Amino acid sequence: MDAAAPYLTDRADQAPAGQVPGLVTSLAGAADWLYDHWYLLALAISACWGGSQLAVRRLAARASAERMALELVSSRHFDPSLEEIFRRGVQLARASTAMPWWAPRRAKAVQIRLRADGTSPLRYRIEGPAGGERLLSVTPFGPDITVTRARPIADTPRTHTVRAEFILRGKPIAPLREVPLAPDPLQPLVDAVADLRAELGDLAEIRLDLQRAPKWALRARRLQLMSAARRTERREAQRSARWLRQDASGIEDSMGWQLQQLLTDKPGPGGGRRLVMPPVPRRVDAAQALGKLAEDDHLVRVQLLVMCASNTQGRAQARLAQLQAALDVFGGRSRWAMRGWRLGPWRIGADHWPTRRGFERRWNLGHCQPPRANWVQLEEITGLLKPPTVHCRLPVLAGDLPTFAFGDPELLLQGIYRSPDGRERLVATYAEETLFEVGVGKAGGGKTERALAQAIGWAHAGGGLVFVDPHRDSWPRATRFLAHETLMPRIALIDLNALGPNPRVSSWNPLGMHHGQTAHEVVEAIADSYASALAWDDATAPRALTILTAALTVLAAINEAACQVGRPEDQATIFHIRALLTDTTFRKAALAAVAGRLDEETRAWWQVVFPTLPPDAFAVVLNPITRLAANPITRAFLGQPAGVYNIRAAMDTRMIVWVCPGGTGPTDRLITALLARDLLRAARSRRDTPESRRVPFRPYFDELITLTGATPETIASMFEDLRKYRCHVHGMTQLLARLPTPVRLSLVQNASTLATTAGSTSAIAPITAEWGDNPTPDRVATMERFQHYISLNVHGHRIGPLQLRGPHLDDIFAHLARPRDVPALERAARANAQALPLTQLTQRATAQLDRVTAFLAQHSPAATTAAGLPKDNEWT
Repeated sequence: MDAAAPYLTDRADQAPAGQVPGLVTSLAGAADWLYDHWYLLALAISACWGGSQLAVRRLAARASAERMALELVSSRHFDPSLEEIFRRGVQLARASTAMPWWAPRRAKAVQIRLRADGTSPLRYRIEGPAGGERLLSVTPFGPDITVTRARPIADTPRTHTVRAEFILRGKPIAPLREVPLAPDPLQPLVDAVADLRAELGDLAEIRLDLQRAPKWALRARRLQLMSAARRTERREAQRSARWLRQDASGIEDSMGWQLQQLLTDKPGPGGGRRLVMPPVPRRVDAAQALGKLAEDDHLVRVQLLVMCASNTQGRAQARLAQLQAALDVFGGRSRWAMRGWRLGPWRIGADHWPTRRGFERRWNLGHCQPPRANWVQLEEITGLLKPPTVHCRLPVLAGDLPTFAFGDPELLLQGIYRSPDGRERLVATYAEETLFEVGVGKAGGGKTERALAQAIGWAHAGGGLVFVDPHRDSWPRATRFLAHETLMPRIALIDLNALGPNPRVSSWNPLGMHHGQTAHEVVEAIADSYASALAWDDATAPRALTILTAALTVLAAINEAACQVGRPEDQATIFHIRALLTDTTFRKAALAAVAGRLDEETRAWWQVVFPTLPPDAFAVVLNPITRLAANPITRAFLGQPAGVYNIRAAMDTRMIVWVCPGGTGPTDRLITALLARDLLRAARSRRDTPESRRVPFRPYFDELITLTGATPETIASMFEDLRKYRCHVHGMTQLLARLPTPVRLSLVQNASTLATTAGSTSAIAPITAEWGDNPTPDRVATMERFQHYISLNVHGHRIGPLQLRGPHLDDIFAHLARPRDVPALERAARANAQALPLTQLTQRATAQLDRVTAFLAQHSPAATTAAGLPKDNEWT
């Protein structure tokens, strides 16, 4: 046993020594085999990599199918703070992880889509995991942001498309430029897409993907940056040492150094050679080397993709260049740069192989695979984390404000808009939404010209209107463009200016009942007109109002009786109020003839109260009537029994009526008050017609100061009530402050369109105050002539205030001008108004009292009994 032990020990010690060469030999053989069959190893590695990538892509596509989209629309007062925007960024970063556990990293992202296609200035959408919808729907911006669930966007393929991916270039640890919130950081992007044209198929879209930073990727990036910083320090130290040695060698080899060595007794150390200490590499400061990557808080990876398309060659490339310039605003020591290579005039990027396929996959599926340099803090991209704010100047596109089309009854001309690219177009609002309009501006500023252009366009589209102009200047200005055979049958001129040696005047009986009016409405309208023009009310002139109302009631009853028996030519006029109050014979005949038509209270008033009135009580009532009768024009116009003027019929038949009262004096103001109140009465009478059958009608009032001086309450009521009857009022004035308070408040409150030209700052200030002093009165006051600032309503949204150039008739409607047909239009307009010579109408008005007296005599109780006709209740 003792002899065998050494043998066993030697065998055990020798076994491992024999196995090691065999293992090495085996490994060498395997390596040699792999070297000879390297393609098999490469194929295996490729198959594993390809299989893993395929699995990751399928999982990512499956996760992307569960994404949702939200659209954010900001109000015109949206003005978020930096803290609110930062909180929104934190929400987006947190929502990016609301995915299933099995979702790949590339699918865990939130995407911000900024899209413009010519239909809206810039649409702002958020797309992210469906699990983060609740988090993304609740924003810290408050009520100034409307969040709605958005549907997928299906784009029509365009002929020309360009793509680009932007990466951060420059110093990778440096932040982007800090862009202030005013003006809006999105303004350069909005300006870049402001001239998109939908009809050309233009499209521009920016997609910013946010992804929370993976810890391992952040550590690897930091390690890479620290290693690069250490290498840089070592290179700097080596460079410094090399320069020191060169400097020392140069000094020792110089003539001065050698002379110094000969003159000194003691040689320097080292045999006269200077000892040079090389610099030691400095310790790398982590905060300085890592920069914005030093802290983990609110650090995200971003991917910025851009696509531009158009059906016109060259427009997509030009759009991409504009967007690239817009992104330069964010550039500082770090900047956004287009990814790719440039070879002379060619650029190889996302539009070319091999990156195009990966770009389209990320674009279509919403995957986020950013370059390693795209690390940002949320504070760097605050300008992209919110929709456009109040500090963003948005362009007005055709989708926001429609383009005017001649002959379209749904559109109402507003002016000429100049787009950012210099193109001009006629813009309009929808007639159904333009309920009331107010135009303010100094004389000659273009407010009346703009109203005329609008009225002429509306007339050619088949619309009805009445244009009330106390100065008559608008009629000769408009005739050239209205002198069309298709319009002449619809045009009527009510001109009380009596121009020429043989003037012709139309006629109107405010008391006439031959048009089917209601008696008490007619009485109320005339009494209210007198009260407005003469400043009567129940406190200052109660007796005058009572006397006038009682007299009008009797005369209306007479006219009602005359029309019922088919004798409208025997109706009384307002000039017969004098005879009714002062002529006992006429009064007895009138009261006896209509006794059965008066209510008991009215009969009692005439029996009991009227006899007690002193004669001077009638003076205040008769004085304005005397003034009307003293003017031959107004006497002829108002003194006819069966007047032609019927504004209710004009409304229903789409007539184009031009009314020129003739001046601004006391008598003219009373005429204007009667006309305005009759317009209000006629519009309210449309309640007998179903709303769907009411024809739209547009009254235009030039010089509101003159009109409201005569009847302020009537004009105010028009701006408050007439919308219900599809009667839409347009008013122009030089000074809003000179209008009576009720009128001014009604105008501003209900105006669908509010416009102003240049003028004094004090006159403009009330208008700009309605816009929040944006623009300021100083800015509006310095506008050129025919320029307007205007706010409009389109689809229920307020557009503007924006600057428009007022339409000039000679430019806009040059193709409609018919100067040779103006005389024919004048004749047709007067014929439609049945204007007759002034002398003929005056004679008829003078003889009308006798006709009324004869009619009353024939229909008195005694005459009715003698004729064997049924009689009304006798007057007792």
